[in-house]
Amino acid sequence: MYRRTFLRRVGAASVGAAAVTGAASGHPTPTADGTARTPAGTPTGRDTLGTLDLPGAHELVTSPDGHTAYVATGTGVAVVDVTTPTNPRRITHRTDLLADSAEGPMEEVQDLALRGDRLLVAGPAHPAEGAHGLVVFDVTDRQSLDRVVGYEVDTVVHNCDFDGRYAYLTANSRAGNPLLVVDTETEREAGTWSLFDADEAWRDVPGSLRPLHDVWVHGDRAYLAYWDAGTWILDVSDPTAPALVSRVRGRDPAALADVESPSVERSEPPGNDHFVTVNEDATLLGVGSESWDLDDDGSGGPSGIELFDVTDETAPESVATIGPPPTSDPTPGGVLTTAHNFELTDGRCYAAWYNGGVTVHDVRDPASPREVFAWRDSETTSFWTAQRGAGCFLAANTNANAGSAVTPSVYAFPDPRLGAPTDETDSATGGGVPIVGAAGDGFGVAAALAAVGLAAWRLRR
Repeated sequence: MYRRTFLRRVGAASVGAAAVTGAASGHPTPTADGTARTPAGTPTGRDTLGTLDLPGAHELVTSPDGHTAYVATGTGVAVVDVTTPTNPRRITHRTDLLADSAEGPMEEVQDLALRGDRLLVAGPAHPAEGAHGLVVFDVTDRQSLDRVVGYEVDTVVHNCDFDGRYAYLTANSRAGNPLLVVDTETEREAGTWSLFDADEAWRDVPGSLRPLHDVWVHGDRAYLAYWDAGTWILDVSDPTAPALVSRVRGRDPAALADVESPSVERSEPPGNDHFVTVNEDATLLGVGSESWDLDDDGSGGPSGIELFDVTDETAPESVATIGPPPTSDPTPGGVLTTAHNFELTDGRCYAAWYNGGVTVHDVRDPASPREVFAWRDSETTSFWTAQRGAGCFLAANTNANAGSAVTPSVYAFPDPRLGAPTDETDSATGGGVPIVGAAGDGFGVAAALAAVGLAAWRLRR
């Protein structure tokens, strides 16, 4: 089988800093000998601003003004006030979603998306009892969410996005692992698209190598992360008939069809396209890969975030890869430092790395990402996502490894102010990058354990 491993050396002076590698560097593991330079539990980076314990915390999105966070909690959605980042507080928590269904309320609620004053919540993320579907809330009054749509589907919904009317859902319970588009105004299915629409050869590839793990919608484009099948761009100007624009990266179906060990292939680099997003003008695209060293034999390890120039979306160009933080144990049950969810906004990449903490990179020059903030405490945190807020950035802390000491919660961190593009200051090594705090100037702010048995493998975002 095809697999490549790039061993990244981390010097003692750069402990806690995520490396930046060139586009051809592959998917680095932490160090030449597979060990971290700093003990796994050693906190690094600047202090947090504030925290809020929030059971079940998973995906987090922020309001346009940055003062409110909406957090998927497994049982529903919580609204958190972060007007004062040093004192985040829960406003409300809506549970029993789709409780009027004959199947009972929705469980395993892990993803949501906000567009204007409409919040989409969908699930379950994995096979579970209860209703399968989506709920749309009017969040004009954040004190009291008003349900405007409830719609059931016949599939688990691991991830979703929303354009204000159409809900874009990962439909991995269906043949072909398609993108499912639902019109929330008419409350009907509008369209679908799968790899089978691109090439019938994908039917020969094991489904575990080509799940639709994530969807991101920007304007009339949808970006799909299809694990080892790669990342794809669709034209959704007509949501009833999504059409292929281009393929960003990924392996050919013939090669994947011949894989001898799908469980290893889908758990180790390369591939593993897990999360995709674009910046404000959709000229920069990021693909995050989620991977481990499944058999503890040195053949795998954590993956990073690959950046693509998509100014010409028909010819995406890889420009750089942000490497993962180091780990002392890259196995699925170890110290997870692989890329998870992230945001590209205002020249920054806010990223979550599970036990590897959170980082902020200056990506104004995408070919030369520069780390300007890093924080980790591998014993007590496992971050799901990082999103910008007002004068801070926020991260959802989740218990990815059952039995760990992680308390699910929301963290607020200081938002680093970017210097001139030629400024070489590195905050991760104690440099003097200015920090915009709560009163700053402007708008700042699980995993493969089941893969050991392929039949038991479940998607994790």
